[in-house]
Amino acid sequence: MKALVYDGPKAISYREVPDPNPRQDHFLIMIKAVGICGSDMHAYLGHDERRPAPLILGHEAAGIICEGARDGERVTINPLVSCGKCSACGSGRENICPDRQIISMPPREGAFAQYVTIPERNLVNVPTKYSLDKAALVEPLAVGWHTAKLAANAIDANMEKKALVIGGGAIGLATALALKAMGISELTISEFNPLRRQYLLEHIDAKVVEKTESSFSIVIDAVGFGSTRAVASQLVSPGGVIAHVGLGDNTNGLDVRRITLQEITFIGTFTYTAQDFKDTAEALFAGRLGTLDWIEKRPLSEGESSFQDLRRNNVAAPKIVLKPWQ
Repeated sequence: MKALVYDGPKAISYREVPDPNPRQDHFLIMIKAVGICGSDMHAYLGHDERRPAPLILGHEAAGIICEGARDGERVTINPLVSCGKCSACGSGRENICPDRQIISMPPREGAFAQYVTIPERNLVNVPTKYSLDKAALVEPLAVGWHTAKLAANAIDANMEKKALVIGGGAIGLATALALKAMGISELTISEFNPLRRQYLLEHIDAKVVEKTESSFSIVIDAVGFGSTRAVASQLVSPGGVIAHVGLGDNTNGLDVRRITLQEITFIGTFTYTAQDFKDTAEALFAGRLGTLDWIEKRPLSEGESSFQDLRRNNVAAPKIVLKPWQ
C-alpha cells in the first residue's frame, strides 16, 4: 500500500510499504480521509520522542471496513486503544488508561496510509450520505468536546458564561464549536496568524480577534506555549476556569499566585473518553457542530509539501485532510 512515512526530523516521504495484517478482534479499514494533527507536526519536527522514525503518523481518520460481516460499512475511527480492564477504563476514563495506545505511536502504525487496522470497539458508523472527509474530524472535534465539557462543568452556575479560546487551529475551533453546542453563546477566538484569522472570519460564526483585553469566565488554551498560558492567567475572571489542551511547550507562563488568590480552576485535559467520541459523532452527524466547511483537502501524495506549508504558517484552513486514494 501507499503511505506517508516519518523518516526523521523534518523528513517525511510518500512511498510503498507492506499492507497491515489485522490481528484477532481487529478490522482492516480502507482509509478515505485523514487529517493532519498538531501532534503529527510535533513528531515531524522531531519534538516527540514517543514517535520514533520510521513511523506512519496520522490518527484522525475515516474510511470503509473491507472484510468480514461488516464489509462495506462506513466508519470513523477512535484511534485511542485502551486496555478495558483497569480502574480508569472501568470508570469511563479510557483517556487516562495507563496502558493506552494510539495509532501513529508504536506499536501501532498510523492512518497516513491506504489501510489501517483497529479494534472493532473503536469504530463508529457514519451515516450513508455523510461525507467521510468531514467524518474524519470526529477525532479532533472529540478533543474539543471533552475540553468544553470539563470547562463548562467546572464553572460556577451563577457566573457569566463568557468564553475565550486562544488558538484558532482545529482543536481551538473544535472546542469553540462544542462550547456553542453546550449553550455558551458569548464566544471569542484569539488567533495571531492573520491568514488564518481572516479565514475564520469568513467561515465561522464567532468573534475572531488577534488579541483582547477583556476578562472571561472560561479560557481555553488550545496552543499551550508559555506566552499563551500567561495570557490565560491574565484574562480569566476571578473564580473562573482555564482549560489547557495545547501541547506547545513545557515552560513557564502560569501566574500561580493569581490562580491561588482568585480561586481560579486549572484543568489539564488530554484527548477524550470513548463516550465523548460517540457523543461528538452524534452531534456532528446531527449538524450541531456546524457545516465544517473549514477543511482543505489534498492527496496523500502531497503530504510532504503539506507539512512544509503548515510549518511555514502558509495554510489558512484550520485543518488539512489528506486523501490516500487520490
